[in-house]
Parts: sequence; structure tokens; C-alpha cells
Amino acid sequence: MELYSGYVNRLVSELAALPGIGDKSAQRLAFHMINMPPEKVKRLADTMIEARSRVKYCSCCYTLTDTETCPVCSNPARDHAQIMVVEDTRDMSAYEKTQKYGGVYHVLHGAIAPMLGVGPNDIKIKELVARCSDESNPVSEVILATNSSIEGETTAMYISKLIKPLGVKVTRIASGVPVGGDLEYIDEITLTRALDGRVEV
Repeated sequence: MELYSGYVNRLVSELAALPGIGDKSAQRLAFHMINMPPEKVKRLADTMIEARSRVKYCSCCYTLTDTETCPVCSNPARDHAQIMVVEDTRDMSAYEKTQKYGGVYHVLHGAIAPMLGVGPNDIKIKELVARCSDESNPVSEVILATNSSIEGETTAMYISKLIKPLGVKVTRIASGVPVGGDLEYIDEITLTRALDGRVEV
């Protein structure tokens, strides 16, 4: 037997389908939204629709942005010769919170995972190679900050083999990040130490 009416059930179901939102959280959010003033609900809905239609990839690093280049890539104070490679935008955000990294990023949007059918051509690896090959914007170091999982390590090794022949220094963040740990969940001190303790590969 359904506990709530059709519209409530639909709202709970849609919210529960979001990552990290369980049934109880979905119900709590649904009831909160239903009790919000109509103008706030409309503003929330409009913001989601506009974000979905306007947000795109940065033309340089491929993070999410609503401008041609993201705030990091367009900042002249950043060291554009140093590129940190991360799996997704959340990992980039985790390192930005440390305020200890002054270079730029490259977001892969995934990791090589043959068992899941994800190969090198399915993520932004060729775009990274193109950046490292661009003589007009020379790159001195590529920091591999993929997650400490089998897929992350595989991706790091694959990228290293492509980048090193270009004469670019390739380093890997230190193992202060636990094996299997996602960067977005690691505390800022550990991330900083992992960056400071990076080793050449």
C-alpha cells in the first residue's frame, strides 16, 4: 500500500534516485520542499534547469563551468606549467579547499576500467596529451592525482607512459591517501601531505 499520494511518491522517488540520497533523506527533502514557499520552490527548480542547460566543460581543463574557461584556468596568478590530473570535478574541489596548490588542473571525468567498458578514449586523456604537447604553453610538470584504486593506478600508469616521452616531468601524489579512498572524502591535511610528498614516476 502506498503511504503518500501520487505526487509525493513521485517526488520522493526522484530524490531517492540521486547519488547519496537514501529513502529517509528523500522523504525529508520532499516534505521540506512541499512546505517551502512557492517562490522558493520555483527559484530552486529554475536554478536546476538553468544549471543543466548552461553548465559545460571548461575548454582548457574540462571541469564544469558556465563560462568558456573556468576561474582557475582564467586566473593569470596560477602556475599554468603545472597540471594536476584528477578523475572528476569533486577531486579538484577537494584540492582547491586546501589552498596549498597553485597550479592548474585537468579533469579526466573517469578512470580506465576495462571491466566496466571504460577505455582510454572514453575519458579526457588525449586532451591532456594535447595540452602537454602545446609548445605555445609549455608544461613542466604533470601531477597524477587519480584515486588510489586499481582503476586510478592503472590510469596513472597509462598517462605516465604517454606524457614522459614528451619531456614533461610526471609525478604521483604520495600514498598518504588510503588505497581505495576517493579524494573528495579525504581531509585537507592528508591531501596537502600527499601533494607535498609526491614522487616522480
